Amino acid sequence: MFAADFDVARATVLALIQGLTEFLPVSSSAHLILPSELFGWKDQGLNFDMALHLGSLIAVLIYFRKDLLAIAGGLLQQLVQKQGNAESRLGWHLILATIPAMIAGLLFEHEVETRLRSVYVIIVTTIFYGVLLGIADRFPLQTKTLNQLTWRTSLVIGLAQMLAIIPGTSRSGITMTAALFSNLKRADAARFSFLLSIPTIGGAALLKMIELLRSTGINWHELLYAMTVSAITAYLCIHYFLKLIANLSFMPFVVYRVLLGLGLLAIFGI
Repeated sequence: MFAADFDVARATVLALIQGLTEFLPVSSSAHLILPSELFGWKDQGLNFDMALHLGSLIAVLIYFRKDLLAIAGGLLQQLVQKQGNAESRLGWHLILATIPAMIAGLLFEHEVETRLRSVYVIIVTTIFYGVLLGIADRFPLQTKTLNQLTWRTSLVIGLAQMLAIIPGTSRSGITMTAALFSNLKRADAARFSFLLSIPTIGGAALLKMIELLRSTGINWHELLYAMTVSAITAYLCIHYFLKLIANLSFMPFVVYRVLLGLGLLAIFGI
C-alpha cells in the first residue's frame, strides 16, 4: 500500500516527463510547468527532483555501460602505459566538454534561479533554440563521427552546454545543435550528447543527494517509485531515439518545440 501522502498520479506524470525530456531535444523545463499549471500542483521539492535526476542517471549509465567501461579502460591504459586509443581520446573530449558547464553552474546557477526562471523566458528559449536546432539540422557536411572529434569541436559543444542552465534551452538540444553545426552526423551528435549528460546529471544528483541526507520526513516510497519510472522511461527514450535519429531529421522536434512554445504563450498570455 502507498502512503497517504503519496500522489501516484503526480509522481507518474512528472517521472514520465523527466524520463522523456531529459534526453530528447525538447526542454524539460517547458514540460514540467504544464502539469503544475493544468492541475494546480505545487512544486515537487528538492528531494523529488533528486529522485527524477537519479533515475535519468541510472538509465544512461546502464545503457552506455560498455562504452563507459571502454572509456575508463582507455584512460587508465593511457595513464599507465602512456599510450592512448580511440576510447581514451573520447574520454578526454568528454572531460573537456564538461568543464564549461561546471563553471557555469558554479558561477551563475543562483542568478539564473532567481532572475531567469520564468514562464516567459521558457517560452522564448523553447522557440528560439528549437528554430536554431532546425537550422543546424539543415547544415551541410554532417559527415564526421566521434572518432573524428577535434578539441575545438568538444570545446564548442561544452560552451554551448553552458546555455542549458537557462530554463527552456534543453541540455540535450543545445549540445546536439552545436554538434550538428560542427559537422557531426546526427547519431554521433546524439551519442556524444548522451555521454556528456553523465557528469552533468551526476553532479546535479550528487548535490541534491547531499541535501536529501540532511532532510527529515522523507517519503521514500514516492521517491523510489519516481526514480524507477524515470529510469525506465529514460532508458527506452535513449534506445529508440538513437535508432530513429540516424535515419530521420530533427525537424519533428523543431516543429514540436515551436508549437509547445506557442501553446505556452496562449496559456499564459503575453
